Amino acid sequence: MELYEKEEFQLLFRALLALETEEDCAAFLDDLMTRKELLDIAQRLSVAKMLSEQAVYSKIVEQTGASTATISRVNRCYNYGTGGYAKILDRIGEGKK
Repeated sequence: MELYEKEEFQLLFRALLALETEEDCAAFLDDLMTRKELLDIAQRLSVAKMLSEQAVYSKIVEQTGASTATISRVNRCYNYGTGGYAKILDRIGEGKK
């Protein structure tokens, strides 16, 4: 992935990997992103979790407030992407149940 080879991304990756506590993470993300960006990212991860549990779109909309377009995009990434959602959900103990 050529995009991720750029110096800016390498710095971001090192910064994320250096976070040690939830407090560190909250402080960094609070400085890095807007409230809307944080909410959007958290919502996408919740959608991915529910998709991994085979939840239907209507239930995901009801519980997360995500649009069907967002759910569809996350679903496409979850099922046909690079495996990032599944890997992280598995690592944090929130994968397929």
